[in-house]
Order: sequence, then C-alpha cells, then structure tokens
Amino acid sequence: MTPNTTAYAQLMAFQRQTEALAQIAGRLGWDQETMMPRGAAEQRSEEMGAIEGVLHARRSDPRIADWLDQALAEDDEAAAQLRLIRRAHARATRVPADLAQELARLTSMSQGIWAEARAADDVAAFLPTLDQVIRLKRDEAAALAQGGDLYDALLDDYEPGATAAGLAAMFGRLRPRLVALREAILDAPRQPAALTGSFGTEAQLRLARRLATAFGYDWNRGRLDLAVHPFSSGSGNDARITTRTSETDPFNCFYSTIHEVGHACYELGIDPDYLLTPLGAGVSMGVHESQSRIYENQLGRSRAFTGWMFGRMVETFGHAGAPDAEAFYCAVNRVHPGFIRTEADEVHYNLHVLMRFDLERALIRGDLAVGDLEAAWNDRFAADFGLAVDRPSNGMLQDVHWSVGLFGYFPTYTLGNVYAGCLHRALRDAVPDLDDHLAQGDATPATEWLRENVQRHGGLFQPRDLISRACGFAPDEGPLLDYLEAKFRPLYGL
Repeated sequence: MTPNTTAYAQLMAFQRQTEALAQIAGRLGWDQETMMPRGAAEQRSEEMGAIEGVLHARRSDPRIADWLDQALAEDDEAAAQLRLIRRAHARATRVPADLAQELARLTSMSQGIWAEARAADDVAAFLPTLDQVIRLKRDEAAALAQGGDLYDALLDDYEPGATAAGLAAMFGRLRPRLVALREAILDAPRQPAALTGSFGTEAQLRLARRLATAFGYDWNRGRLDLAVHPFSSGSGNDARITTRTSETDPFNCFYSTIHEVGHACYELGIDPDYLLTPLGAGVSMGVHESQSRIYENQLGRSRAFTGWMFGRMVETFGHAGAPDAEAFYCAVNRVHPGFIRTEADEVHYNLHVLMRFDLERALIRGDLAVGDLEAAWNDRFAADFGLAVDRPSNGMLQDVHWSVGLFGYFPTYTLGNVYAGCLHRALRDAVPDLDDHLAQGDATPATEWLRENVQRHGGLFQPRDLISRACGFAPDEGPLLDYLEAKFRPLYGL
C-alpha cells in the first residue's frame, strides 16, 4: 500500500466503528420509544449522553484531519466517502463536546416530558424543557454557523446545501395553488363520505403487516412495533418501523405503516457495499421523505392500489367501512381540515409543514418566545385552516420533533413531497402499466425502479443531483402541484 491508500484504509476502518456506535445509539432511541419502561427515562438520558460523548470524540478526533490530508480517492465512491467524512468532521469540531453531550442527555429526557405533557394536554409542563432545548440548539447553531444564519446551520444537518431562503421561495410558489385547490375542493358540491365503523387493533396490525409486505418490506431485516409518534429507525440490515392504531380510523395505522416502510426500504435498499460507511445511509431527509411520501400517497392512495386494499379490508374486518371500491378510494383521499399533520390529506399536508417551518425559524431567530408559542400556533392554525385548536395535543404538543431538538427537519417533509412529485412523473413514464400491478397489490415495479434510481446510491450523490439523475430534470414544485390537481379535481367534480 502507498501512504495515501494506507491513510484511506485507516480512516475507513475508524469510520466503520463510529458508524456501528451510531447504530447502537439509534437502537437506544428506538427502544426508548417502543419498549423501555417509563421509570428508566432518567437513566436512559444519561446513557444517551454518554454514547453521544463517545461519538462526538470520535467524529472530532484530530487523526481524522490527518487521514483526510493524506487519503487518496481512487474512484467516485471513495471521493464521496471522503467528502461526507470531511463534512461531518468539520461540523463535529465546531460543536463543543460538552454541548453535544448535554443536548443528547436533555433531548432524551425531554422526549418523555413531552409525551406526558401531550397525554395530559399540559403545555405548561413542557415549556421549561422546550426552552432549554431551544437555548442549546441556538448555541449549537451559533457554533456551526460561524457568523452565518442560525437556522441554515441546523437545516444543513437534514438537507445539505439547502437554505431557509431557498425553501421559503419554493414554499411561496407552492402556497397559492395549494390554497386555491383547497378552497375549490371545500366549496365543491360533491363531498365524499368518511369511513365509518369499528376496526379492531389486532386486525389492523395484521393488515398493516400485509401492506408492508406489498411494498417490499424485508421482515428478515425489520420489525413493526407501536409508538406514540410513528417513526422508522436503523439502516443496513436492521431497519425497523412503528405505527399507531385508532379503532375508528384504520387509515392512521395503514398509511403511517406504508409511510415508514418507505423510509425503511430506502435504508434496506442501499448498496450493501456501503454498510457501516457514510454512504450507507439516506443522503438527506428530503430524499428520505420522497420515498416515504411516494409510497404512502402516489402509490398507496392511488385508485388502483386502494381497489386491491378494499378487498383486503373486507377479508380482514368483514366490511370496509364503505359500500364499494370507488367509495373506499374517495374515503382514503377525502380532503378535510384537521388538526393532526400525520393524518392530513395530501392537499392540506404541506400547509401544516409550512406553518411549522415559519414558527421554528422564528423560535431559533429569537423572534418568537417559547412562552408565546402556543398562542402563535393557535392563531396561525386558525388563519390557515379555519379551525380553533381545541386542545394542545391537537396543537403544538402533537409532534415529537421539537422535544428531541429536530429544528430544521420539518421543511424536509414538503421538500420530500416536491421530490416525490418529480419521481412519480418519471416513474409513470418508465412503467406505463404500473396501475395494472398496483391493482393486484403488487408494488414491485415501482419499488424496484425507486431502488435502482434512488435508494441503492445511499449518500453517493448530493440530494438535488440524485433527484435530477433519477428524473432526467431538475426538481421543482410543478410536478407535485400538477399531480394534486389531476387527482383531486376529478374526484371532487371540479
């Protein structure tokens, strides 16, 4: 070996151990949200802080800089590995170790405090902890930004290369057509009926597993559990999903499951040669959300797939809550204002995200005090949705994200929808008979196309470059808006 290749080999061996430890930290987080006894919360926060201390020390290890100076990239994959390690090392060295460790400890503890406050609809019980989280996130952002925009520094963790200004411009172009479509639908004389009936929890979970299988989820490398807020966790050969149930609303369970399957299948679909390397995970949360949202919406809520799903509902429950497949399709895609983002229809969903994006930017900038957040949320929600928030669990306490410090994450949901709109257009061009397969409960042609064009690459390409390569054009909001109008205008007779 030459000194250059030796340095690269040493760096990658060191990185492999760091990635393995990060997976262990992720597993601790999964356990905390699914199986951990409630009394272990304080101890778990110490454990999370301790492992974050180890991870931060490794990520900021001065030997990494030396290896990076000496390492030679012999191909594009090695160049991408070095690019990602260099970026992670630069960010780690800017954040003080004690701040990283305290953030990990506090956000682990905060998650439990949020869950209890949410269950009790008690905002006051959560606000002091949220205030601490935001103060630490501002400190972290200041360390990362080095004089630049604080929110951009946090956003870069989830969508490298994106800026708040760029996203705000995109969202500004989205909003008018979304609002116009929403208003036209709500004023339409044709209004589909909602699903009715009772749907047992165990039967829901059985059908949820069947839906996950239809979308190619590998049960040998995954599992399904219940959580307060559905999520996906892990990568490589261990990518787990969670869901939740409501006996009067099985769609909550079914589409949360399909959504999380999209995340998990992305991680499971990455080239196995990238296992436990920087390339072995999804390149950004925007791209990640493109997978979960296209699985959930363009595929899972399509007329073809819901026709097959209608039959499975009758098999499972003895009824489907709707008289026929067309009524079931309309119920699945019923547009109505609601409080909960994760249960929102495709037309309203992005309005939920845009509200959160504006509020969290104001929090990080210091333009909005934590004590004023509930009133700001309720006022904005009434303006955007025409509804008065009835209780905090339907308002500012509904999402887990802020409790665990995920500031900068929310806008990636809408960016993921934009990416999904572009991918769906390209997918339909590539697989013209897709609906024939979906009508049989077979999503394989779609999932194989996504695996080949998006998932297998992991972190090899920059996010926008990856979508451009897959679609053959640069991503923008047009395909998403065109898809929504083509789907919902006929459904509502517009």
